[in-house]
Amino acid sequence: MSENGTRVAIVGGMRTPFVKAGTLFRDTSALKLSSHAVRGLLNRYGVDGDKIDRLVWGRVVHDPRISNLAREIVFDLKLPAKIHADMVSNNCITAIHAMLGVADAIRSGRAEIGIAGGVDSMSRPPILFGREATQIFMELNAAKSTGDRLKALIKLRPGHFKPHPPSVKEPSTGLTMGEHAEITAKQWGIGREEQDELAMRSHQRAAAATADGRMMDEIHPLGGVSRDSIIRKDVSMEKLAKLKPVFDRESGTITAGNASPLTDGASSLLLMSEERAAQEGFKPLAFIKAVEFAAIHPDDGLLMAPALAVPRLLRRTGLSLDEIDIVEMHEAFGAQVACNLKAWEQGWKEEAIGRVDPQKLNPQGSSIAIGHPFGATGTRILTTLAREMNRCNSRYGLVSICAAGAMAAAVILERDV
Repeated sequence: MSENGTRVAIVGGMRTPFVKAGTLFRDTSALKLSSHAVRGLLNRYGVDGDKIDRLVWGRVVHDPRISNLAREIVFDLKLPAKIHADMVSNNCITAIHAMLGVADAIRSGRAEIGIAGGVDSMSRPPILFGREATQIFMELNAAKSTGDRLKALIKLRPGHFKPHPPSVKEPSTGLTMGEHAEITAKQWGIGREEQDELAMRSHQRAAAATADGRMMDEIHPLGGVSRDSIIRKDVSMEKLAKLKPVFDRESGTITAGNASPLTDGASSLLLMSEERAAQEGFKPLAFIKAVEFAAIHPDDGLLMAPALAVPRLLRRTGLSLDEIDIVEMHEAFGAQVACNLKAWEQGWKEEAIGRVDPQKLNPQGSSIAIGHPFGATGTRILTTLAREMNRCNSRYGLVSICAAGAMAAAVILERDV
């Protein structure tokens, strides 16, 4: 694991409720969401801010007015200024990078206690102007005389005031993730019914985990909201079948029902060295055994990199898929989940690793039902997995997350049983 053999423990995790963008948290900033998740973590586990060495935070949809959101969390919560805090960003695997930043610091001896996490507020993305309008506004800002200001102002036209919200298209291909997922679903022969079944199971399991308290136990209520707002306990195949395709209206299979929605939320994870956790009186939920990243060309399938990351991780750790007790797979789309499961079973660019038992897969549902704030999903999944492993006395758990840019991350957690 490291030069000095230090094991990194997941002590716990807390998050905000995840809600559909534009609804309950539309007036809550990414900073406030982030601070709330970290505050909930510190309160829940009784950790004094003076003991924190490191904070790494992730965000995908950036606000250019806050270059280092992690550092602002420290100040917003009035934590000790000595805490080294920095930002990371890599689409849907952002929070995995945040976790790894803290874990590597612990393994190298540069830290003993750290917090990792991430956030995204799709209700409040930065709205930009076009390049020509931006140049005019820059000239206006730099003007030193009334005449110079007037020269800049007369260049403005009504069209210059048209806002440019962040695009969800891939810069390299010009297609959205959903359009890419439609292409991949056709290539792999994944039909609508299979995708809807995955979505229905996600909602049903998430609803059950909410009802019995498993999911609620990792949520720090915010503004009167105490649970995830996207989960539908009454979902059915009949209701899902009535929804129309979104990305390919003529022959598509991806709908609002079998895809993850735009979401607001933040999640945080408390990490410690094994020795420090014992000193502080904590019994770790799980340990981080290994992490793997993979990247492919978008032409091979924008969301298919888990088909490489997971087999490589299993091979490197000497584990088989059958030895994994719980598989947590990020549900960007039902199509993406089905395609990667098929690739694992059949083999694709890597040797086949076998079939995932549906009972082991996302036992509390995942992103289709719970939601997907891009920068927060990684630590949300790690929290859910570690807690479930602890409840079930599991030995090994696997995380698989696809990401825009044709990348993926995979993580194996382990427990001493």
